[in-house]
Amino acid sequence: MLAQTIYHWIIVGSLVLILANVLANLRAFDGLTPSEPPENPPLVSILVPARNEERSIEDCVGSLLRQGYPNCELIVLDDHSEDGTGAIVERLFSDVKNARPNLIVRLLRGTPLPEGWTGKNWACHQLSQAARGEFLFFTDADTAHAPGTVTAAVGYAQRNRAGLVSAWPRLLTVTPGEKLIVPVIVLIGLSFCPLWLQRWIQKKPERAEGRDVRGMGVANGQFMFFSRRAYVRVGGHEAVRAHVVEDVTLGREIAALMPEGERLFNCEALDFSTVRMYRSFAETWEGFTKNMRAAFDDRGMTFWLFGCFQAACFFWPFIAIFVVPAPLRWVVGMQIGIVFFIRFLLAARFRTSWFGALLHPLGLLLMMLIGLNSWRLSHGRGVVWKGRTYRPEI
Repeated sequence: MLAQTIYHWIIVGSLVLILANVLANLRAFDGLTPSEPPENPPLVSILVPARNEERSIEDCVGSLLRQGYPNCELIVLDDHSEDGTGAIVERLFSDVKNARPNLIVRLLRGTPLPEGWTGKNWACHQLSQAARGEFLFFTDADTAHAPGTVTAAVGYAQRNRAGLVSAWPRLLTVTPGEKLIVPVIVLIGLSFCPLWLQRWIQKKPERAEGRDVRGMGVANGQFMFFSRRAYVRVGGHEAVRAHVVEDVTLGREIAALMPEGERLFNCEALDFSTVRMYRSFAETWEGFTKNMRAAFDDRGMTFWLFGCFQAACFFWPFIAIFVVPAPLRWVVGMQIGIVFFIRFLLAARFRTSWFGALLHPLGLLLMMLIGLNSWRLSHGRGVVWKGRTYRPEI
């Protein structure tokens, strides 16, 4: 009884610290705001890697063609698509060239994937080689962007002297599987990443001296707005060529340079950008399987420690409430209350699914099973994504 009591109070304490981190992150986590183009607008290269994206590419490219920013180029790379992706982009670009001949648009055909590269990294590297902009805006083909997004990103980057602005679009979820699983990434990101600490260090870079700050880095590949200087400085996608979760790794590379004055900003773009990551439970399962083990690089022990801690804090209380001695049920009830408070708070702030928040235990159970599957495949035949097999470095 004493050991159980101590354990459950430790979980309460852990959840209180997690809640404090969430609240601090939300206070620091600002968003893109409507802006006017600067007097001398820098060239922005909008870069879209696309492989088998015929379901979403028209909405994505169409939204980017409607931006209205006065100095930009839009480059799409068709990465050996086996569907109508390339034909759709060709049609859109043909139409816009007739209507707006001054707008720079280009469709690239991807070259064969070299050994040692993941497909997306190779596509983004080719896009970066073709880009001429002072800013490089990498965005995924399953996103859509309201008019003014590029102008808002330029304004945000210039105000904050940012090397990388990684904006989080609004997550669109339709099927039950999407609603249960996809919002968990917001829970993990805001609960365990000290975004507020990034901001505090960047105000005075000397605060990072003697500290390993690389692990504080995080970024969202759906919306990566680099200054060319910072992108080149970290080696671009070539530096992370073999990484399956390249966005997180690039965020860490920028964060590692914070002591030297580099600046990384995560913010939200809820009023500007949307993304529907997956369109079924099967796609959601496969997509997260690809990412979960790879996000921990070669730190297998960290993967397991993080998974166990997450299970203890966010899942086990919903089982323990039925099995602990009666005197401890109110303590476990406190744990459940904190978990639901965090979920509802994040659902309101990021406009994610209330269904997923209400059925939190089921969503987290599915995420943990995906994690186990990701470990199994990463240590076996490899994970499969869009017809390619990857075996992360372990």
